[in-house]
Amino acid sequence: MAENLPDPATPGFDLNKATIVSLLYIAGFVVGITGLVGFILALVWKDEVAGTWEESHLQFHIMTFVIGLVVGIIGGILSFVLIGIPILLALAVWILVRSVLALLKAQKHEPIADPKTWLF
Repeated sequence: MAENLPDPATPGFDLNKATIVSLLYIAGFVVGITGLVGFILALVWKDEVAGTWEESHLQFHIMTFVIGLVVGIIGGILSFVLIGIPILLALAVWILVRSVLALLKAQKHEPIADPKTWLF
C-alpha cells in the first residue's frame, strides 16, 4: 500500500500529526501548556497511525515527554541546591533539539530510526 507522500513540486508545510505534536512541543517553550496538549494528542493518535511512518514519531514524542517530565521534576527539586538549574537548561535544549529533528523528519515523511532512544 503506497503511503500518501507529499508532492515534491508542491511548496508548503505538511501539517501531519507528527508535525503538529512537534510544533506543540516547540510552542511549549513560549506558551507552556501546549507541550501537554501535544503529549495528549500523541497518546490519542498513536493507534490511528499504527503501521505508518508517523507511529515512530508519536512514540518518540511520548518518550520525550515522559523523560522530560521525570528529569524536569528532578531538576526542579535540585534547583534548591542550584545543581538543578543546569539540569533544567540542558533538558530544555534536549527537548528542543529532539522536537526540531522530529519536525524535519516529519516534513520528509521519514520515520524515527529508534523512537525509544534517550538520544537524538
